[in-house]
Amino acid sequence: MENPFDDIYFMKKALQEAEYAFDKGEIPVGALIVIDNRIIARAHNLTELLVDVTAHAEMQAITAASNFLGGKYLTNCTLYVTLEPCQMCAGALYWSQISRIVYGAKDEERGCSVLNTKLHPKTVVVGGILAEESSRLLKRFFIEKRNLN
Repeated sequence: MENPFDDIYFMKKALQEAEYAFDKGEIPVGALIVIDNRIIARAHNLTELLVDVTAHAEMQAITAASNFLGGKYLTNCTLYVTLEPCQMCAGALYWSQISRIVYGAKDEERGCSVLNTKLHPKTVVVGGILAEESSRLLKRFFIEKRNLN
């Protein structure tokens, strides 16, 4: 029997979080953290609402997952995020010792791979899952934002 809980399934859930961010006027990035096919944290960007440059979706998800697990390490967990993590988020993910990161769209300017940010040596990274859908939402957000100004 095939496992319905694959990377595409969870990335679709992360995209729902990105849509929530979009609806709030936040840059549409969504994230979730999963352990044993169970979602333990859902988050989206809240930088505008919280007036906090560190309130990225990944940072919100890391905090929620750590609270859920009762510890700071996210071993055996997977982060699903619609945009490649930035340097700040990658640093937090390094310290969390997360086992796996799956992202949608690549961030050609500020992504952790472009900036050569180190992740934990045991962290596996998979990129490009639903990249087109993630990218399309981001582009739509910035087009609409430019048209409003």
